[in-house]
Amino acid sequence: MAESHEHTHDHPRWQHDGVRVVPANQLDANTAQTPGMDRKAAINFARVGAQKLWAGTVHIHPDAKTGAHHHGPLESVIYVIKGRARMRWGERLEFTAEAGPGDFIYVPPFVPHQEINASATEVLECVLCRSDGEAVAVNLDITPVEQPTTVAWVDPTHPAPR
Repeated sequence: MAESHEHTHDHPRWQHDGVRVVPANQLDANTAQTPGMDRKAAINFARVGAQKLWAGTVHIHPDAKTGAHHHGPLESVIYVIKGRARMRWGERLEFTAEAGPGDFIYVPPFVPHQEINASATEVLECVLCRSDGEAVAVNLDITPVEQPTTVAWVDPTHPAPR
């Protein structure tokens, strides 16, 4: 015997509690900021009721860098749309890696880091997602090392280049 599913396609429940589209021209700059970058929220608790996500955009002007900061207990994912991102991280920002269009960057909780636009002429444009509906940005006063160590992406299936 076939299961009975009660579907009322004209039921209004999902009309205002379902999918949300946030137009590009309606992103919210009233979010946690770090000097040197412009963050704009698209998805968060205040805007759409998101319980476990924050998503938005980040723009860093040519040849600019952010102040050192971390995002508390939140995990962050940065997707590079346009430009060249140079990340520095560590207690004295002693490690570095670069990412370009189509690359993803993962930032674990509490890791001090700094985003740098590696281009002198092109704006760095990224999409940013975090693991909570509220933005957290803790700005830090760090004296960075002069020459950071470049770190290649390595995991069990992608060994370091030789």
